[in-house]
Amino acid sequence: MSTIGFQGRVAVITGAGGGLGRAHALLLAARGAVVVVNDLGGSLNGVGGDQSAAQKVVAEITAAGGRALANCDDIATPEGAQRLIDAAVQAFGRVDILINNAGILRDKTLIKMEPADFETVVRVHLLGSAWCSRAAWPIMQKQQYGRIVMTTSAAGLYGNFGQSNYGAAKLGIVGLMNTLKHEGAKFGIRVNTVAPVAITRMTEDLPFSRMLTEALPERVAAGVAYLASEGCELTGQILSAGAGYFSTVQMVEGRGVHAPAGEVTPEFVAAHWTAIADRSEARGYDSAGEALMAAFAPARG
Repeated sequence: MSTIGFQGRVAVITGAGGGLGRAHALLLAARGAVVVVNDLGGSLNGVGGDQSAAQKVVAEITAAGGRALANCDDIATPEGAQRLIDAAVQAFGRVDILINNAGILRDKTLIKMEPADFETVVRVHLLGSAWCSRAAWPIMQKQQYGRIVMTTSAAGLYGNFGQSNYGAAKLGIVGLMNTLKHEGAKFGIRVNTVAPVAITRMTEDLPFSRMLTEALPERVAAGVAYLASEGCELTGQILSAGAGYFSTVQMVEGRGVHAPAGEVTPEFVAAHWTAIADRSEARGYDSAGEALMAAFAPARG
């Protein structure tokens, strides 16, 4: 198998001043990419800012012989996301790869959470991913080439106590990918998502973190680098990655049950719940249209 490289490619990585984003930046740079390291340098809950976080990663890249640019724009706003992409184009002439990695945490149960804390987390994770993708899109469209990697989480895919804001944003990112994979197909833009498991400052205080001694950010970056590579023609994939483990994740729908016209009642649903919930013949769909076709198709024998 040929070595995956990024010579001549320009990668923009958000939240790259530490943790997963730093690992992505260092790996892509080591394999030839020019990297724009975006990071506000704020606290875990998104307060404050420090330009040194991005600058330190740039220094690591340049010390190893690579090329990189530090950027501290706030990607949670359309204007900040646009400035980030504009800076990349002004410095390097193009954007080939966008890794939407930036995120913050403000954990509490929903009833105890301030509305501002819910909105801020959604703004950084979900809207930040949307605004950066939107800003990079015309460039990738003109190039007829682009690789976008989103970042979801098990908290979004499966839920986690005290993370309603984070979980909602992270599953929203999957929905964003599922639409962009269609909108980018004819332009050579491939959009995929990573669901990382790694010990970073966002996870180091969680109870299970002590069990994940091998869950280094670098072991997630390998999967992200593949999704960001020219040879990866996949789109719309969710890759769970961590501690050397890789698996795809997919939303699926069971075979289902069609109720006769005269029996579409709550009682029918209750009486047939076991069959309705049976996932032994589950399948995934590539689009909402496919799912609707299955729902309205004649009952399978």
